[in-house]
Parts: sequence; C-alpha cells; structure tokens
Amino acid sequence: MDRVRRTPSDLTDAAWEIIEPMLPSPQWMGRPERHARRAVIDAILYVVRTGCAWRYLPVDFRCGRPCTRTSHR
Repeated sequence: MDRVRRTPSDLTDAAWEIIEPMLPSPQWMGRPERHARRAVIDAILYVVRTGCAWRYLPVDFRCGRPCTRTSHR
C-alpha cells in the first residue's frame, strides 16, 4: 500500500527506495532515533523547496528541540 503524501514535496515511494540505501545506518550503541528517517528527509525537502524557516514548519513536521539542534551541525 502506498504512503499518503502530506505535501507535494514529500518523497514518492520510488524516490525513497533510491535514497534510503544512501543514508548512513543507525548506530547500534547510540540512543534510538526519535523520528522516522523518511519524515526527517520529507521535512528537509519541504524547507528546501519552500524556503520556509525551521520554526515555520507545519505542526506535523515539527520534531522539537533535538531537530533544531541537529539542523545546525
């Protein structure tokens, strides 16, 4: 079953299949990921395509302070 796209900038399933293997694998000793990798990539693409500042992201993209700290690295 295909995933419902929330915004036009969301990745299609075909695009995600290409991008997912390029992402680094999660560290086995680190803390668990809070947010799905696909959701993070969708949020990044939303900002890149719309020019939106992180604090103006729609509520369903917001991931709180950890997301903000990570974006400044």
